[in-house]
Amino acid sequence: MAAVTSDAPIVRRSANYPPSEWSYDFLQSLAGNYVAQNTKRTSDTLKEKVRSMISVDTAVKKPLSALELIDDLQRLGVSYHFKDEISRVLNTIYTCHYEAHEKWEKMDLNLRALGFRLLRQHGYHIPQEIFKDIMDEAGNIKSHIREDTVAMLNLYEASFYAIDDEDMLDEARKFTTKCLEEAVEMYGDVANQSPLLLLVSHALELPLLWRVPRFESIWFIEAYKGRNDKIPFLSVLSELDYNIVQGIHQEDLKSLSRWWVGLQWDRKLTFARDRMVESFMWAVGGNHEPSFDLLRSHVTKSISMVNVIDDIYDVYGTLEELEQFTQVVRSWDINAAEGLPDYMKTCFLGFYNTINEMAYNTLTNKDSFVIPSVKQAWTEYCEANLREAQWYNSGYTPTLEEYLNNSRITVAVPVIVLGAYFLDSNKIVGEALQNVICWSAIVLRLADDLGTSSAERERGDVPKAVECYMHETGVSEKEARTHIKKLIIEAYKKINRERMACKSPSMQVFMECASNLGRMGQFTYERGDIFGTPDDLYKRHQVSLLFEPKP
Repeated sequence: MAAVTSDAPIVRRSANYPPSEWSYDFLQSLAGNYVAQNTKRTSDTLKEKVRSMISVDTAVKKPLSALELIDDLQRLGVSYHFKDEISRVLNTIYTCHYEAHEKWEKMDLNLRALGFRLLRQHGYHIPQEIFKDIMDEAGNIKSHIREDTVAMLNLYEASFYAIDDEDMLDEARKFTTKCLEEAVEMYGDVANQSPLLLLVSHALELPLLWRVPRFESIWFIEAYKGRNDKIPFLSVLSELDYNIVQGIHQEDLKSLSRWWVGLQWDRKLTFARDRMVESFMWAVGGNHEPSFDLLRSHVTKSISMVNVIDDIYDVYGTLEELEQFTQVVRSWDINAAEGLPDYMKTCFLGFYNTINEMAYNTLTNKDSFVIPSVKQAWTEYCEANLREAQWYNSGYTPTLEEYLNNSRITVAVPVIVLGAYFLDSNKIVGEALQNVICWSAIVLRLADDLGTSSAERERGDVPKAVECYMHETGVSEKEARTHIKKLIIEAYKKINRERMACKSPSMQVFMECASNLGRMGQFTYERGDIFGTPDDLYKRHQVSLLFEPKP
């Protein structure tokens, strides 16, 4: 393949990304002090005290208390230690209190709503009709229930676990949103002094279903301290466990920083984003549990490479160069890279060697040869990026449907999830996970577009979802953004349906990782392109997540 040559100088665009905030020396200096044996012994003692509280007897006699404890354990980030105990309690609660319709009649709204949310989250299909008697004959929520703010909050959070065509839950979401907004407005600044209204304000920013569990724990550990009904030793356990896990993440990060420096893309490809630490944040968001260190490694490497390849397609490469690069990836032939420009040779060789090394480890550890499926996924990713570059160069504005069909691939959730586990997607993943990957990619893409479309429009990128819908329908930008937000709600309904139908624990891990990538998009792009150009709040989140232990 001949190199692209031209007598005319090539004018390349630039996104003017700032350099990384985190030096190699700083990352290597991380100590991970909380992984010491005496710390673990204290943690183990506290875990046994909690384990004794997760009682089947309480589940039978006081189901609301049992559900509230499980909810707290999840939000504090320690529920992964008690998976078996929680599973038994939830099964008991379902059998005793939710399986038969006649048992709902005497159940108060808090128990219905909290149980509905937690049971649906764990795969039990509780029908929306559990809330039927809070509706009037016109199909509206009865107004008197607004007086119970806790019930409104629980019903609000439950409503986001809706699936397609559950109009009752859609109505509940609208009604409770209005009631909770009125409660916060009524109390004004005093709301910040109330633990309950603090929870309400937090929920109105983003519902619990849309939040990344690890980042929710950072916030909830502090909020839990202000509650009158807190369990002191549970508060201690959550902080101690947070620090232990953070120490493990620091060891992960030190290893990955050595890989990144060895790749030398931060020095050789300076036009692209150097965001290895931010990529690791996404990996922690995908799954923070200590046993998933290999997942975090693969996800971090995949996202770090996606960032650079994306910048080549979106910003730096000419169309002719991008066509060549796509063909080289399609062939998966190292000899074909000879004709590429030097910067693309650096990118392809680093990418090729990293993927092959990950695939070799999968072959030796799992006896699974994954190169064909990995090659296919990355080829589809590059082809989709090329299609966007062709749209840009021709001035074509796709329909919203065309755009989403292509961008659910370019947003890279398929290659990241495949990289996380390095399994043959054609044989193992199956339709249900493929659907979750697809709809999580849509959530990520739409959240990204809502936050970054203005900046990308200014630098001349291909039209995003907002612009595509405006161009297609003639509506205003405000109306387009409202429509995009509705599409995010609809995407979550699709994810909810697939996750409730899945009974395989191992497949649920896949689905949680994929879902969390969509949630990371909502967290990251809520205030603009803070991945490409991190703001002070995002940096504080980085520090809290990775570098600063709980006191």
